[in-house]
Amino acid sequence: MKMVRIDDLGLFVRTAALGSFSNAAREADLLPGQVAAAVARLERELDLRLFVRSTRSLRLTAEGALYLPYAQEVLAALSEGQARVRGEDAELRGVLQVAAPSDLGRNVLLPWLSEFRSAHPRLQLRLHLSDQVADVFRDPVDIAFRLGRFDNASYVALPLLPGNRRVLAASPDYLARHGTPDSLDALKDHHCLLYQLAGRAYDRWNFETDGRRVVVPVRGNMVCDDADVVRRWAVAGEGIVFKSWLDVCADVRAGRLQVLLGGAGDSLPLNLVCPHRKQFSPAIRQLHAMFEQRLQPLLKDLPRVAG
Repeated sequence: MKMVRIDDLGLFVRTAALGSFSNAAREADLLPGQVAAAVARLERELDLRLFVRSTRSLRLTAEGALYLPYAQEVLAALSEGQARVRGEDAELRGVLQVAAPSDLGRNVLLPWLSEFRSAHPRLQLRLHLSDQVADVFRDPVDIAFRLGRFDNASYVALPLLPGNRRVLAASPDYLARHGTPDSLDALKDHHCLLYQLAGRAYDRWNFETDGRRVVVPVRGNMVCDDADVVRRWAVAGEGIVFKSWLDVCADVRAGRLQVLLGGAGDSLPLNLVCPHRKQFSPAIRQLHAMFEQRLQPLLKDLPRVAG
């Protein structure tokens, strides 16, 4: 069997993830021609066509798509082996690419991520903040902070805050002007601030009450695809928001927002998500341990709802 270069394998995986030689070259600080040459060399060694190329697009062939997970597993195994040889106490180095939701990332995680990076000066941190759900298989990230439950068994998750919940909240100013809803049904008479993802406004809010799930249709004239903006509107008195406790807890403690209906809402666990357990490097394990410790105290003021 011919010898496959590990660097070529890595460039193939990143090209597949990023969709072009140019993007992969930019990430690796190479020229696009160097990445294309590496992939061509790998194709010769494997005697396979990995990509279908045209002037405007680059996509995996059927053989390339079949080969990709094996390439990813090889790279993950090499990374894991290097980490184990160095040991957990070795100085963290390399690049750690982290994805997080906008509101949580900016207002809760950011200072702790900066502190973590400062504690490990040889480690490069690349932070991706977006409310678009990161695809940890294809996007340029090693680990993603993800809110909510997911059923994809191919993901591996490290629990961070299983007890986190989504709650209703509004500013004292809004409640003084419009009154405080006394039931879920009363939400239909209020201005609800809506979050939009992938072009869809979430105007049907889910609640867990008395052991069952209740869906409440709501309406609102203010919609945004940035969850941080939706929270800011609530603080400004524009309406009622239905958000993660982690997003609103600082505003609640400061009196800028008030939790409604005794904390009625639904479960919204926080996890660190990775494609494969072998990719839990020392950096990721230490990041998880730090954030698990820092996040847990944030739940102490979360209202507990029976049922």
